[in-house]
Amino acid sequence: MSANPSSPGTFSSPTGSAPGASIPARRVRALRGATTVDQDTTAQVTERTQALLLALVERNALVHGDIISVLFTATEDIHSIFPASAARAIGFGDVPLLCARELDINGAQRQCIRVMMHVETASEALHHIYLQGARGLRDDLPE
Repeated sequence: MSANPSSPGTFSSPTGSAPGASIPARRVRALRGATTVDQDTTAQVTERTQALLLALVERNALVHGDIISVLFTATEDIHSIFPASAARAIGFGDVPLLCARELDINGAQRQCIRVMMHVETASEALHHIYLQGARGLRDDLPE
């Protein structure tokens, strides 16, 4: 998925590589990320979910064809919209998406949306993204 400059916040299919270019070996990898909302509203869940997905794509230099599937979980206090609906609105409509409920663990981060994005990539260095109140969930990861 590459950013489409004519339509901010959406993606288009990648362009081809230069003929004869050496292509590094690609393999299936998983990217993780999370964000939080301040209020369980359709607008905020949509905006924060889309920001998380766009950050994962941009930071990892992904193109649409790299993305295999996306699994979302949401804590039990999010009811306004499926995070997958927010993803479809920015071009993930043909990517398999699944939403599930996060375990309700005492002391866990509230109002949290987590993502596991399966991708095919040649990159060895993956960049997991944690935004808003979810930054503290994985403070062991480098920026």
